[in-house]
Amino acid sequence: MDCILPGATLGMLGGGQLGRMSILAGRHLGYRFHVYEPSADTAAGMVADAVSTAAYENAPALQAFGKGVAVSTLEFENIPYDSACVLSAHTPVRPGPEVLRICQNRRREKEFLRENGFPCADFRVVRDYVDLKEAVAALGTPCVLKTADFGYDGKGQMKIDTPDIDYAAVWRGLGYSHAVVEAWVDFQAECSVIVARNGQGAHAVYPVAENIHRNHILHQSIVPARLPEKVQQDARELAVAVAEAIDCVGLLAVELFVKNDGTVLVNELAPRPHNSGHWSLDGAATSQFEQHIRAVCGLPLGDTAALSPSVMVNLLGDVWQDGAAPDWSALLADPGVHLHLYDKGEPRPGRKMGHFTVLRPTIDEAVTVADRLFGEISATK
Repeated sequence: MDCILPGATLGMLGGGQLGRMSILAGRHLGYRFHVYEPSADTAAGMVADAVSTAAYENAPALQAFGKGVAVSTLEFENIPYDSACVLSAHTPVRPGPEVLRICQNRRREKEFLRENGFPCADFRVVRDYVDLKEAVAALGTPCVLKTADFGYDGKGQMKIDTPDIDYAAVWRGLGYSHAVVEAWVDFQAECSVIVARNGQGAHAVYPVAENIHRNHILHQSIVPARLPEKVQQDARELAVAVAEAIDCVGLLAVELFVKNDGTVLVNELAPRPHNSGHWSLDGAATSQFEQHIRAVCGLPLGDTAALSPSVMVNLLGDVWQDGAAPDWSALLADPGVHLHLYDKGEPRPGRKMGHFTVLRPTIDEAVTVADRLFGEISATK
């Protein structure tokens, strides 16, 4: 794969905060950016050189976009597969359409993991309420019913605690033609590993992030993870193996369960920068966003070493009161705290509006400060 050198224009599919932070990191390297996004006035579009506002299914618009960029990448995985294929006829798309096809659908993702021998929760593919009932009987309760498409931040998921349910009603409520039922996993921790891989096959691995969720949405990422080194080594090796098997060029975030016996299971994959990697903006030698640009352009990969123990805390629209931002003064006064706001407009409950990262000499100190500051922000509601 030829290197795409600074000065080139890169295409970004999607206009959210992940695209915004990738563009800002790429500007540091001297690249220009063209965003393709169906919605107007997006977080990424505000910092781009050009914006195409058109539906992903608009083939002529995709063709024109592709002819004007040296390479195209994505900031979320719900880009239609057919659209990625149309675009790939005019410019390289990294990661490629096949990676996108696998990762945007839970059934294909789970089948890819199983076919390649990667450990994951036992599962069944279901296509009607009869399949659902048989899957629950086979996997036992509790278990989790998940839509095959459009699943992120806990969307499209339902925990089934008992086999005594109205399966027909549950299936009607799901509203999809097929889904996945996963066995329940008793875990001691959730974590993630971000792997960068360029077109020459070189890879770089970030430290394991320990992830704390609230209402199925990431609340904190803690680096280094408070897990035994053997578990972290297993997690890193597993993530690299998955990235190699799927032939990802760019970033692949591998979300993992750590079972009570220390066994590591793959939960989900995301072929893009990931919320749990935001700590790297302030706490790593090379941020995940710069690394993403390096990988898709075929440049040498940067150093992934952590510079300091870090805790990243998500800021959702819930902490805004009647549209007014919280008092940021305590965060801004601490030289070891870094605030990032995404300029996404209207704050809504559950909407990711920003994050802050706490750097301290020890992880215990960082967690204590992060909890205190978030509590103060939340108390201002």
